[in-house]
Formats: sequence, C-alpha cells, structure tokens
Amino acid sequence: MNEIKTKIGDHFIHIICESVNLKKMFEKNYHSHIYADNTQPDLVIKIEEGYGVSFQDYDVEITKNHNHILYRRADYLIEVDTDFKSATISVYNDFALKHALTNLYSAFIVYHNWGLLIHSSCAIEHGKAHIFAGQSGAGKSTAAKLSYPRPLLSDEATLVKITSNEVIVYNSPFRSEIQVDFFDRNVELASVQLLYQALQNKRTRSIKSDALLHLMDKVFFWPHSVEETKTIMRLMTKLVKNVPVYELHFQKNNTFWELIS
Repeated sequence: MNEIKTKIGDHFIHIICESVNLKKMFEKNYHSHIYADNTQPDLVIKIEEGYGVSFQDYDVEITKNHNHILYRRADYLIEVDTDFKSATISVYNDFALKHALTNLYSAFIVYHNWGLLIHSSCAIEHGKAHIFAGQSGAGKSTAAKLSYPRPLLSDEATLVKITSNEVIVYNSPFRSEIQVDFFDRNVELASVQLLYQALQNKRTRSIKSDALLHLMDKVFFWPHSVEETKTIMRLMTKLVKNVPVYELHFQKNNTFWELIS
C-alpha cells in the first residue's frame, strides 16, 4: 500500500494507492508535501485499478444519492461523499486517473467556493501571472512553449483561487505535456488572453459581459446541481471583475509578449 501526501492549491491531499504504476504517475506530476501527522487532510482519495474499459469519449454520467456523488465515464468511476472529504477513484489506466483527478479536484474547489480550474496555459512575467485560453487548437500549448524561459504555472488546466478582492494562480499538477520545475508559491493574476492565431499581433480588451461568456466554457466542471452552476457563475463573475480579459490575435512566435509586458 502506497500513501502519498501532497498539496494542491491550499489543500492537503492524502492519497492511498496500491498500484506501483499509478504511484509513478503521481511522482511525476504531484510533489510530496510533508505535513504534521496531526494535520487533517482536506481530502482523502483511495485509488483502485481494474475498472471499465479504455477511453471512449469525454462524456461523464453523474448520479447522486443521499450520501455520495458518482461521476462515471467508460474508463473511470469516482465516488465522493457529499461533503467532499473522502473519495474512491476506480480507473482503467493512468490516462483515466489523470482525467478523474482533474474532475474530482475541480468539483472539490467549486464545492468549497475556493476557485476554478480553467482550460488554459499560464506563464509568469515580472512576478504576475497571465492566462492564455481559447478553443481547442487556438494555441494554448503553443503560447506556453513560446513563453520560455518564463516560469510556467500550467499548460492545460490553470488553478485559480478567486475571492472578492483578489485572483491568484497556483502551480497546477494537471498538466498535458510540458514538465517544469516545482513552484511552491502563488502569483497574482494580471490578465487573461483569449487566443486567436493571426498573421499580425493585436490585443484588444473585452467588455466584462463578453469575457464572462467566452470564459464559461473554458472551466473544467461537470455540474450535478443548479447550486454548483450558480457557484461557478459567481466565481467567474468575480474573476472578470478583478482581472482584465483581452482578445489576443498572435503570430506563432514570442513577439506577442510585447503586447502583454
């Protein structure tokens, strides 16, 4: 039995995993975090193998009973208590586990009104974070790669804490392909770019209502209740109130940073 203590955002996570192969996936993406034995974890996750079939599609079926919420996909099953204190994830392989963890943590931070996972990349410039979001193929990973040597907080799912007064970004373990050095601080979010590939660089500021509309479908979430959807809307409204959102038309080179810096 392998036990892993890690920290994602502000949250202490205790993971119990029998599989050596799945443990290697954790070691690659999730950094161990030593905390006192008397520290109560915010979420305990038990990982089991041998569920379902290989990936078929992204559709997730959600059911709820008195004590648990179930998120079911062909290659994984999540069963979490309604207080989001403990969960069991049953998976087909490490690809399924990666997606299941993203699903679970996204629902966890929404439940606690803490923040959002946004489908985007994010880099640091002059001590401030800048998000790059867009439709599939718009250039999120391209913008991340072109941002080197700037520190990269995410290349697929940006972890954003949202309060009434500030919006800050944490290093995200929910990565696609770009591995970077561990970064254990949080950074103020200075801007959000909605990406469009173009022949010339151009950046224009979006009005808040348009920004909200365009960003809503960039959030990782699988709503199981009206209340959860309302929470996501409230969090996103706070984000666009506190952080400027731009349309960024960019060439496939790093000169777009001249418009941001």
